[in-house]
Amino acid sequence: MTAVALDLAAELRGRGISGVDDSTLARALYSSDASLYRVVPQVVVKPRHTDELLAVHDASRALGVPVTLRGAGTSIAGNAVGPGIVVDTRLLGTVLEIDPEARTARVEPGLVHADLQRAAAPYGLRFGPDPSTHPRCTIGGMIGNNACGSRALGYGRTVDNIEALTVVWGTGEVATYDASAPSGQAAGALLGIADADLAHLRTEFGRFGRQVSGYSLEHLLPEKGRRIDRFLAGTEGTLATVLEATVRLVADEPGRLLLVLGYPTMHEAADAVPALLAAVPGRLIACEGMDARIVELVRARGGAVPDLPRGGGWLMAEVAGPDAPDLVERLRAAGGALDERLVADTAEAATLWRIREDGAGLAGRSLPTPAHSGWEDAAVPPEHLGAWLRDFDDILAGHGLQGVPYGHFGDGCIHCRIDFPFAAGDPASAQVFREFMTACAHRLRDYGGSLSGEHGDGRVRSELLPLMYDEHSIALFGAVKDVGDPDGLMNPGNIVDPASITSDLRPVRPRATVRSALRLVHDDGDLGAAVHRCTGVGKCVAPHTNGVMCPSYLATGHEKDATRGRARVLQEALDGELVHGLADPAVHEALDLCLSCKGCASDCPTGIDMATYKAEVLHQTYSGRPFGWGRPRSHYLLGRLPFWARLGAPFARLTNAMLRLGPLARLAKWAAGIDQRRSVPRFAPVTLKRSATVASLATGTPDVWIWADSFTDHFFTQSGRAAIGYLEAQGLTVRVISDRACCGLTWITTGQLDAARSIMDRTVRTLAPYVASGVPVVGLEPSCLATLRSDSVELSALPEARTVASGMLTFAELVTRLDLPLPDLSGVEVVAQPHCHQHAVLGWAADQRLLERAGASVTKVAGCCGLAGNFGVEQGHYEVSVAVAETHLLPAVRSHPDAVVLADGMSCRVQLDDLAHVPTMHLAELFASRL
Repeated sequence: MTAVALDLAAELRGRGISGVDDSTLARALYSSDASLYRVVPQVVVKPRHTDELLAVHDASRALGVPVTLRGAGTSIAGNAVGPGIVVDTRLLGTVLEIDPEARTARVEPGLVHADLQRAAAPYGLRFGPDPSTHPRCTIGGMIGNNACGSRALGYGRTVDNIEALTVVWGTGEVATYDASAPSGQAAGALLGIADADLAHLRTEFGRFGRQVSGYSLEHLLPEKGRRIDRFLAGTEGTLATVLEATVRLVADEPGRLLLVLGYPTMHEAADAVPALLAAVPGRLIACEGMDARIVELVRARGGAVPDLPRGGGWLMAEVAGPDAPDLVERLRAAGGALDERLVADTAEAATLWRIREDGAGLAGRSLPTPAHSGWEDAAVPPEHLGAWLRDFDDILAGHGLQGVPYGHFGDGCIHCRIDFPFAAGDPASAQVFREFMTACAHRLRDYGGSLSGEHGDGRVRSELLPLMYDEHSIALFGAVKDVGDPDGLMNPGNIVDPASITSDLRPVRPRATVRSALRLVHDDGDLGAAVHRCTGVGKCVAPHTNGVMCPSYLATGHEKDATRGRARVLQEALDGELVHGLADPAVHEALDLCLSCKGCASDCPTGIDMATYKAEVLHQTYSGRPFGWGRPRSHYLLGRLPFWARLGAPFARLTNAMLRLGPLARLAKWAAGIDQRRSVPRFAPVTLKRSATVASLATGTPDVWIWADSFTDHFFTQSGRAAIGYLEAQGLTVRVISDRACCGLTWITTGQLDAARSIMDRTVRTLAPYVASGVPVVGLEPSCLATLRSDSVELSALPEARTVASGMLTFAELVTRLDLPLPDLSGVEVVAQPHCHQHAVLGWAADQRLLERAGASVTKVAGCCGLAGNFGVEQGHYEVSVAVAETHLLPAVRSHPDAVVLADGMSCRVQLDDLAHVPTMHLAELFASRL
């Protein structure tokens, strides 16, 4: 930490500003957004009220230190990174007022878009624009970029929905602007600039809806109402900071219908847009383009994809209102599509919209090599879209590049991730990037297009603005900057006096190969390549989620506890100058609250698997030390739990009795690194193998093999006995595999990978013949079965690993495959907590289908239980573990007091027993209990 940074932090704290963080960890977390750029701030500030925000600006002016505002950090143009003070506004997230009569909302700038929607929904209202990042982007950020999103076609851009703003200018002037005549020093100067150039403003600005680049001077025209508040939309925090906003709300129209039109290519899809717009003028809410390659990537990862019409590209056209069916028919007649499908089911439509919203992350992984943001959201008048898209493809090919286009076709706006050949540590590799960007800018000008259609110019496009605007327009931008921010301290490097587009590029590929103890089969064994999967799109920082990722962030709200934050710190550890290797304390602080839940492995659109990376970091940190010196005590005991359970199995009753004695229990917990508030799971007096009929391949072939994982064998034997009882009641011969076969999960999660590999190799050799025999092999503990499905191929190079990974079944998959009779669950209410590994690796769809077919009423709980193996019982994790449980699980159990609580995983069952004191059942137990 430099003396300058220390002095700045002290100065900010001395001004009464809370949330000042000048740590290496914080500076690493906020050095990048979702763009190609890396600028290390001196200090990060998280103000809790607007007075603190004003104090930050006062300090900035007094000390001559730049200030950059940042909401969710999802900027892909580099307009949320800065060299001085970076302000995270997300604690300024209050809905101050909803006025249903006026249809407005008054909000703080850090309010998340989705939270505004939740606040407006009870009144039948919504905020119109909805960017793909709506679960986490902030209203202040949307104003800064003039964000648009899929439904801007129907509801307008952010600027069209601003009713009033209260701002602080770079000069320190605080003012409120709305539709009334503006006053004040800044307003007077700006209107003077406009009045001196009315003809120029009328011809050069506001030519079409997605002309977002530069400053939108058209809003200062008399016929536009001289709207200073709307002029500030899209200025990217370079002139003023929003303190409060009043935004328009619109009626949430009922009867939405989604028509998906298939075309041979994206070019033909683009050609059809003008006819669709003309067919239902002013009635299309959305008209989105989506490339088939994005959908294929979702399918390849096992994601759900509704049926889609034939084609290599699709247009998703949404309409609403009582005449929606008629509008659909008009769209069909005008579309000229190869094939089509009307998606009337709201769940299917929501799935398609989620795929489209994940487009940025998915497109980044849809080519043979990683694709990057950069030329991301250029726009043209929609009538030129097809021609522009063909020219765009020609320019790509001419530079030896590939990209997957998608985006807001109804607005003429295309998104595209491109495989720029960046090479870490090689500045010359950025030349192709510069040449391509410049060539596109020249061609775009021929169509009267805009460099940015919704994300702003930022560092990636500001240097190119002279290729879009004439010299006089650029001079007007400079004059405006002099009015709002004469000292150049507001988000420097953007729009006026731009930074070079090839300066401050962050490594988007590792500087050197970092060989992993894990095979990392999707990244050629390179940990650096794996952590660089994260592009910063930030799906993991949504404050609410229906998935699992990221449970610790949901509990704390801290960037360091999000998948993105952890990935950024790992990138810094491998590539940057701030964080010094994987053993750096900043790395371990960022990973400390990672539950190894694997939620990101399925929920992150770029395929980050932080549980795997954490295991690798722990391995590389401790494996070179004598006896693993420095490891937490819990690694030696909880991290080797199956070994200790097997060793102590003959003494299970004695052990249980001793652990009921207070002093001994406290000593045992201390020795194991267990929080004293936690219970110690009871060992089964008789293991599953001792209580069931065991066999091996040498002694016969049953109808079903049960794999007795360590947790089912030594702790929750009732799951195994129930599965056997249910299956035998169907006339099947069931045997428990007698051979010892542990998956090594606890060794993996604690980074003891050498031991884990040895255990896994032995296990896959043991189980492979059973799987290959053709007799179904069933695992009952989701975490252990998921370890065989995924970690086995990461740990073991044996060919048997793939046999085992592809052949093991869940209980629900077995029942489905054999089409076994189901118990009658009519009238049974079920609250189900799928284990996180089940969600991420195995899937829970088969379980849900069986329950619903059996007649049960099912409430599936989202999120993680919070225990996550050894995580929730370890000292230092209790409060976060409970907070995670409170995000989804505990409220669901409380709201359904008479329900059967279904939890297949041992962690989930222990957590519910500890915190809710409710009985739980495995799916096999539920089925067996109803025979």
